[in-house]
Amino acid sequence: MSRYHDLKYRAVTTLQRRIANPITRRLPFHTLLETTGRTSGLPRRTPLGGRRIGNAFWLVSEYGEKSQYVRNIRANPRVRVRIRGRWHTGTAHLLPDDDSIARLRGLPRANSTAVRLVGTDLLTVRVDLED
Repeated sequence: MSRYHDLKYRAVTTLQRRIANPITRRLPFHTLLETTGRTSGLPRRTPLGGRRIGNAFWLVSEYGEKSQYVRNIRANPRVRVRIRGRWHTGTAHLLPDDDSIARLRGLPRANSTAVRLVGTDLLTVRVDLED
């Protein structure tokens, strides 16, 4: 990773972790992804954008394998997703061969724009929902 991308990653993730995420986690209808912490075993909730299409929820991680929730998924793919205030259980799949830029075109515009602007290593994630 270039020095520019490293600085960008650190600045954006610090802003997200300390300011944006604590606020958006409390919004009742904001989409959340709940993973299990790979070390702690505790639930970890991450606000994010994406879209439900049929029985799958699609999202694009802006930092790919560096994202903590992606690392948690790799350790345990069982997740929950809160969509419009309702929790759904499912299994997450990391799709490195998917065209993440094309995928973003089918996801909510505001979030997709932000992911393209700040992301440095895009990775598509599909969650197969059980309910």
